[in-house]
Amino acid sequence: MNNIAERKKSKNLEIRLLVDKANNICSDFFKENYRYTNEEAIDELGLDDDLINQLVEDYVVQIITSISQFKEIINALQVQASNDEKLNFVPLHELAHKNLGVARNLRIKDAEKLLFDLMKKEDLDYLTSCLKVLESCTIKLKPTCAYNTLKLIKVKSSL
Repeated sequence: MNNIAERKKSKNLEIRLLVDKANNICSDFFKENYRYTNEEAIDELGLDDDLINQLVEDYVVQIITSISQFKEIINALQVQASNDEKLNFVPLHELAHKNLGVARNLRIKDAEKLLFDLMKKEDLDYLTSCLKVLESCTIKLKPTCAYNTLKLIKVKSSL
């Protein structure tokens, strides 16, 4: 029983540290302390709180899993840039567009801005920053869900 309590305590500490880091990254980028509430989505979509919370959790999993795709695309763009090739931003813009719709529907304002920039901008340094902030803002939405998703991705990648 003591081992279970210790693991839970350790997990909670890891989540707290993850959220603290995410808060710092988001506040540095946005220069304000945005906090998502689902009331706007509930009012405008006419859905109940439980369903919106489930949709937000699904969104967190979607973004956390999309982050690796974004990173691969940005890495490919960086290789193209270093080889003086024409940069093809279409895959990045398409992935951002796919995720932007969900953020808009759920009225997640910080993600909307970041995904819009990922969809429209072409500065690789800025896009890399947006990606880091997007991941951090997503972690803040549902920390336990984000933590569990990150752990699951890590386990799957080590298999």
